[in-house]
Amino acid sequence: MALSNAPSTSSPVTRSFRDPGGRLYQVRGRIIRTVNRDGWPDLSAFLASGLAGELERSGRLVHTTPLGPDDVREVLALDRPGDTLDTAGPPGVVEHERIPFPSFPYEWPPEMLHEAARLTLDLAEELLAQDYGLKDGTPYNILFRGPEPVFVDVLSVERRDPGNPTWLAYAQFVRTFLLPLLANRLSGLPLESLLAMRRDGLEPADVYRLAGPVRRLLPPLFSLVTMPLWLGAAHNPDDSALYRQKSWADVEKARFVLRHMFRGLRRHLRRVAPPVHRASPWSDYMHRGQNSYSELAMGEKEAFVRAALDDRRPGRVLDVGCNTGHFSAMAARTGASVVAIDSDPVVVGQVWQRARSERLDILPLVVDLARPTPAIGWRNQECPAFLDRARGGFDCVLMLAVIHHMLVTERVPLPDILALAAELTTDLLVIEFVAPDDSMFRRLTRGRAALFTGLTTSHFERACEPHFEIVRSHHLEGTSRWLYLLRRAGGSPRA
Repeated sequence: MALSNAPSTSSPVTRSFRDPGGRLYQVRGRIIRTVNRDGWPDLSAFLASGLAGELERSGRLVHTTPLGPDDVREVLALDRPGDTLDTAGPPGVVEHERIPFPSFPYEWPPEMLHEAARLTLDLAEELLAQDYGLKDGTPYNILFRGPEPVFVDVLSVERRDPGNPTWLAYAQFVRTFLLPLLANRLSGLPLESLLAMRRDGLEPADVYRLAGPVRRLLPPLFSLVTMPLWLGAAHNPDDSALYRQKSWADVEKARFVLRHMFRGLRRHLRRVAPPVHRASPWSDYMHRGQNSYSELAMGEKEAFVRAALDDRRPGRVLDVGCNTGHFSAMAARTGASVVAIDSDPVVVGQVWQRARSERLDILPLVVDLARPTPAIGWRNQECPAFLDRARGGFDCVLMLAVIHHMLVTERVPLPDILALAAELTTDLLVIEFVAPDDSMFRRLTRGRAALFTGLTTSHFERACEPHFEIVRSHHLEGTSRWLYLLRRAGGSPRA
C-alpha cells in the first residue's frame, strides 16, 4: 500500500492536533494517522481485537490499516518543513478509509446528531464488555458515510481499569449531544446557532434560560439542567476530587454502575429526540398541491432529470436546495453518491430519514449555498469551509427551483451563481430557470419585480456561456420555467 501510488497532483499535508495520542494528516488525499508512544499500545491492541474487526465490518467504525516501514518512511518524506509529522519516527502509523464527504455537527439536522449520540453510546457499551472505553464523548468523533454514522476517532478508544465505575466523558456527552438536542426541542434554534461557535457544547445554564419555571422541574430538564446547575453552584470549582480516578475491587459492581449510567443516558436521549412529525413552511412543498407545478409539469421535470442522470451516470452529485430529497433519491437510485443541502433543518431531517429507510447513498446537510458554512477552529483550519470541501468534488450539480431564491432573496447576481456552480461541478449542471412572471418569483420580489425585467431565457443562456455549453433544454408545460442540462466548459467529453 505504498503512498507513491497516490496522484502526483496532491493536496498539501494538513493535520489535526487535539488528541495527545497522535496526529491526523491528509497526505495526497489519503488519511494518515501517526500515533505516539502513549497512544500506540492501546490502539494496536484494539485494532488486533475481534471487536474492532466486527465494528469495521458493520460499518460503525472507520476501516483502519496499520502501515509498514516503507509507507512510514514515505509519509515522513512527504512532510513539509514547519509541519512535522514525527521526525523521531512514531511507533505506529495507520491509514484510515477516506469518508467521501466530511461534515460537522453544526451542519447536521437534529435527527443526525441524535443518531450520532446513539452510536457513541452503543460503542461505549460494547467496548465496556471488553475492558475498553472511550476517552471522550463528542460528535466530532463521528462522520457520516451517506446517511450512516461512522466512528472515526480510533484514538478515543483506550484500555480501562475494569474496577473504575466512572466515565469521564459523561459531562462532555451531555454538553455536546443531549443539551444541544434539548435546546433545539425547547427553542427551535438550529444546531448551527447552538454548536458552530461552541465546540464543547452547551452548559446547563445556557439551556436553563430557555425553559420556564415549571418545565425546569420536569424531566429531562430537571436531571440534565436544573439539578446540575444547583449542585454546581454549591460545588467548589477548585475541588478536583470529582475527577480523581477510582478503582473498586469488585469489577462486576463497577461494570454494573457503568451500565446503569449508560441506560440513564439512553433514557435522556430518547426524551430529547426530535419530534417525529416536525413541520416547516417547506416540509410539505412536494405534496400539498401548492407548489408551482401541475401534475403534467412535474412529470416533465422528473423525466428531464431522470434522462440526464441515466444518460450521463454521474458518480458524485450535489443537490442544492434539495427540499425533501425527491431528486436526491432519484440520483442515488442511479448509483450516485449524493450530498443534499438545504437551509431548512426540518426538510433535511426528512431527507436523512428517507435515505436511511430506503438505504440510499445520500448525505443530507443543513447548508445554505448563499451563506455556506465558513471555516471554523484554530486559525480557521480545523473544520474547513463547506465550499473548500465541495469545490470540484462533484461531476453533477442539481440546482432545481433554487436560483430564483438566490437571485431575489439574497440578491446574488446570476453570473456569480453560475460561476460558483462551475467551481462545484467537474462536468454537468442540471438547472431550472424561473422567469420573473412566475407566481413564486413574484411572491419573492414583493412588488420589486421591475428589478428583474431583463431576466429572460436569452439573458440566462448568455450568462451560461463563459462556463457552460447547453446540451439540451426544455420548457415545462403551463409554467414560466425552463430546465437546462449544461456541460461545464472543459468538462467530460462524454456524449
